[in-house]
Amino acid sequence: MKRYSSRHSWLALLGVSMAGAVLAHEGHEHADHDAASHDAASHEHDAAAPQAMITTREGARVLPPAKEDGVFHFVVYGDRTGGVPAGLKVLRQAVVDSNLLDPDLVMTVGDLIQGYNDTPEWMRQMREFKGIMNGLRMKWFPVAGNHDVYWRGEGPAPQGQHDSDYEKHFGPLWYAFQHKNAGFIVLYSDEGDPVSNEKDFGQPRLQQMSEEQLAFLDKALAELKGADHVFVFLHHPRWTGGNYGDNWRVVHDKLTAAGNVSAVFAGHIHHMRYDGPKLGDGTDGIAYYTLATTGGHLSADIPGAGYLHHLNLVTVRKDRISVSALPVGAVMDPREFTPEFLKGIELARTIRPVRTGPELVLESDGSAAGSVMLRVKNPSPREVLCTASLDAPSPWRSTLDHQHFALAAGGQKDLDFRVLRAADGPGEMMDASLPGVRLELEYLGESARVRLPDVVAPLGLQPGQVPADYFKHDEGRGLAVDGEASAVLVPSAEVRLPDGPMTLEAWLKPNELSNFRGVIAKTQGSEFAIFSDEGAPKFDIHLNGKYVSAVSNQKLSTKKWSHVAGVFDGKQVAIYVDGKLIDSKPASGSRKTNKLPLVIGADPDGSGQPSRPFSGMVDEVRLSSKAVYDGEFAPQRRLAPEESTVLLLHLDKRVGPFTLDHSASAAKGLMGAASQLVPVGK
Repeated sequence: MKRYSSRHSWLALLGVSMAGAVLAHEGHEHADHDAASHDAASHEHDAAAPQAMITTREGARVLPPAKEDGVFHFVVYGDRTGGVPAGLKVLRQAVVDSNLLDPDLVMTVGDLIQGYNDTPEWMRQMREFKGIMNGLRMKWFPVAGNHDVYWRGEGPAPQGQHDSDYEKHFGPLWYAFQHKNAGFIVLYSDEGDPVSNEKDFGQPRLQQMSEEQLAFLDKALAELKGADHVFVFLHHPRWTGGNYGDNWRVVHDKLTAAGNVSAVFAGHIHHMRYDGPKLGDGTDGIAYYTLATTGGHLSADIPGAGYLHHLNLVTVRKDRISVSALPVGAVMDPREFTPEFLKGIELARTIRPVRTGPELVLESDGSAAGSVMLRVKNPSPREVLCTASLDAPSPWRSTLDHQHFALAAGGQKDLDFRVLRAADGPGEMMDASLPGVRLELEYLGESARVRLPDVVAPLGLQPGQVPADYFKHDEGRGLAVDGEASAVLVPSAEVRLPDGPMTLEAWLKPNELSNFRGVIAKTQGSEFAIFSDEGAPKFDIHLNGKYVSAVSNQKLSTKKWSHVAGVFDGKQVAIYVDGKLIDSKPASGSRKTNKLPLVIGADPDGSGQPSRPFSGMVDEVRLSSKAVYDGEFAPQRRLAPEESTVLLLHLDKRVGPFTLDHSASAAKGLMGAASQLVPVGK
């Protein structure tokens, strides 16, 4: 569930992989859990101790109780600066997430406010930040970063720049405290030069810790020597070297000597980084974590590589710690998923643009120009935010350019915009994809903002008139079918086949003979189809409540073209292959109809989308309202329209995304995104 508007939401992260969504590292090595420990024989229970499991089942495997050990959790926030004002929304969401996680406390790693200003503006930003953070139900503890203490105002900077403002309103620049079995030490990485009053994280000479702070560190470590774990927090990841100076080794040696420092946390670089126990001999056990951001600016949109808004959740036990990174907004409250909420989402997902004006005409040269009128209705009980834009490749253009609008509960919006497409140049051919309108939708729940899947609705488009000789020199092509996206759909309203006798025929050249595949179909517990059953053609028609099938006992050849015809004459159902009667079944009655498209190259599913696609070539598809054949015949390689012809697709040429019907019905077949009309060969 999306909690704030950001390109760096947890949904984008899930789009990369779940493995990238939660990153964890154990702070201390510990014995692997032995699966055999679940065996009853591997445990000796104190007879006086109460059993952890209560059951009325006898003779079942005994499950040992969970280990009882002291455990607590705390959360760490990354930088918040540079992402203003959107970063404040992320910070507010992090507070919501933290309250759901309910840790003992929240730590930060600095850069709390935008800073780099004079005192009045600094005070405003301080109050803004604390106002959000005080929404936490647990205590939170600050760390000073360069944005929090650097002065940028008129006149000379006060001594220490914003140090005194920070200590007065946030807390000490360095401090320590103990909580349960753990110690927490906060260090200050921007002391600068007290003589010149300079602060600059880009100069190593200003990135040193004073003797005063190092003495504090010694004192704090001594005071916390009895803690099971000690955690250290500062803003700059000093251990990475470079501009951060070269005296971190002094600090690290002190931490190592203490013997109980488990992890150090920093920020500043705005992307995640982990440095294990690489200093010393590699056995000191101190893990170094650098956080990305909790509302700060991100230089890249690569959540799986650590460029994301997140918080770290630290689990502390006596013998180990575990650190995990949770994307901000990924923590959900299961109490929000009420039947009412889910019903609202279900209704909002039905939002579709509906055409209210005439279809756009696509001319034979690929040009189009006209107005498109659509209506969008919101049937849900909550407001839905919408962004509408044209979803089409160049050279399609439109005046609809990311139009934003809000749909109130039960409300509607009329869209009226112009669409243009220039004519194709010599040798060019329009892309077969159908232009549409894309709707980006956000459902505004009572306490959540949910990004719904985008909706793409095709524009109302119809081919214009074509010259009489438009197809004259384009014989010798057919439809190459290789997957659902290469099928052609003829709308049901344009398949004007009356009840009674009929013939469905086509030329076929399969590439594969395996599986049950749709060849030309309008079936779903109704209508008619030619199928390929392990390579053998089959004609089905639904009469008087059941299918009647005529089935070939021979497979088609993958090396040559075959003519297949399914015929119903009112008394029997028959199948012909290459002009020879192969099978027939007695049959009579009325055909059950449906509103699904006639699919060339596949079988329609319940929603009319292609499924179980044919693999191979389909050519010369003809549907007739009479029994065209009643005995052996010599099939014509190029079929001609007759008085009874309801549909005839030569599949030789297309007009944009359409292939045209050569019967009096003047129907059109809508080509799939991967449909190709290729030379048929021999």
